[in-house]
Amino acid sequence: MTRQIFALALSVLLVALNGPRQAGASERIPRVGILFIGGKDQPHLESFKQGLRERGYAEGKNIILIYRYAEGKGERLADLAADLVREKVDVIVTTASSSALAARRITQTLPIVMTTGNPLATGLTDSLAKPGGNVTGLSVMPTDLSVKRLELLKESFPNKTRVAVLWSPRDREAGNQFKETTEAAKVLSLHLHPLEIKSADDIDLAFRAMTKARDQAIIIILSPLVTLNSKRIVELALKHRLPGIYPTGQFVEEGGLMSYGPSIADLYRRAATYVDKILKGTNPSQLPIEQPMKFDFIVNLKAAKQIGLTVPPNVLVRADRVIR
Repeated sequence: MTRQIFALALSVLLVALNGPRQAGASERIPRVGILFIGGKDQPHLESFKQGLRERGYAEGKNIILIYRYAEGKGERLADLAADLVREKVDVIVTTASSSALAARRITQTLPIVMTTGNPLATGLTDSLAKPGGNVTGLSVMPTDLSVKRLELLKESFPNKTRVAVLWSPRDREAGNQFKETTEAAKVLSLHLHPLEIKSADDIDLAFRAMTKARDQAIIIILSPLVTLNSKRIVELALKHRLPGIYPTGQFVEEGGLMSYGPSIADLYRRAATYVDKILKGTNPSQLPIEQPMKFDFIVNLKAAKQIGLTVPPNVLVRADRVIR
């Protein structure tokens, strides 16, 4: 009986030591800064908070979250990162490679956790397994995504052979994806019409060019610029009756036809694990950068009806989610 009581007491003690605690009067509450490339309308922030709750954290009670928004202006990121450093945060969470790069220019010691990005292509690290610096977190790096998206587009609409490609040449990662898309199109005998956008003003011009070229479908290359303007892109694709395949589910939620790519919500939720480990003393240089584990194929039948197309049953049956 004495042994049982001792074992129970030891278990309770271990839980108390390892889990996040409610801060006492003299105990400092951990502070986490979140650096957004966009504005306050953040569709995946709740997933990050969910990840924190799963690890015993409650915002305002035993953890403080400090938000900074660049509102799509990349030149503001460095100043916002410096502001978070002045706020004496324990960790900076970033939502794009550009924000991670800006944060690292400001501090090479404060831990930085990425929710998405390509740290190898952007020079944030030379190794996913051993980051070595103060940047760790999640990466979006699979090389076959462009192939898969074009395959789904061609299988769904085999008579659509002229495909517009909307991409931002200012984003290094987008450039890599564009090259992969170009190679994939050659294999699938699709004619690509590249359309570069360097600002939001270029989007309407790009769709006018698609009409002039008589493009039949559209594929979007992921970058902060297109994500920040996702609603406008989707609206124009529907207006021009262009079936599109998008890089994340956000576009389909906003009315796009279909998307295939990593679950961004899952990446945000997993980023909370990194924050938890760092707050408990783990050095970010020792935390391997992980890649996506969950991929979603989403189809929006409302959009298909609006465009006047039918998604084949053999494609529809493979969807992880169907919006009706």
